[in-house]
Amino acid sequence: MPDRQTRLSRADFRLFRPIATRWMDNDVYGHVNNVVYYSYFDTAVNGFLVEAGLLDIVRSPVVGYVVETACTFISPIAFPDALEAGLAVPELGQSSVTYRIGIFKAGAERAAAQGRFVHVYVDRATERPVAIPEPTRRALEALRSVRA
Repeated sequence: MPDRQTRLSRADFRLFRPIATRWMDNDVYGHVNNVVYYSYFDTAVNGFLVEAGLLDIVRSPVVGYVVETACTFISPIAFPDALEAGLAVPELGQSSVTYRIGIFKAGAERAAAQGRFVHVYVDRATERPVAIPEPTRRALEALRSVRA
């Protein structure tokens, strides 16, 4: 992931998904609380997988477990801001994928927050790592980014 000084732009992402802020996202300081960003990350990644037909949250025999997340907060956002989550894949292994995620105010050129989200694919029944299914791998390849 780029260091704190490297504020990511829209060009660093391959796909954008809308994210709605909610009244309850704001904290006593009047901006979205830091823990909510991780929910945005989860929503962006899994929303993409579900909508692409790659994840059935009830029946898929292979699922991605989150094993690592990180977020750098750059500028505040608050309800009722409309947001977009940018997604890219800088690393794709045999059983794991690292997503680069940027949280943007809708239409903004630079990310308000940016981070990473790592899935390890496992057999749902055994919870042991398995190879990323081919349809999922193809969709993730389409999100590959040039910059690590």
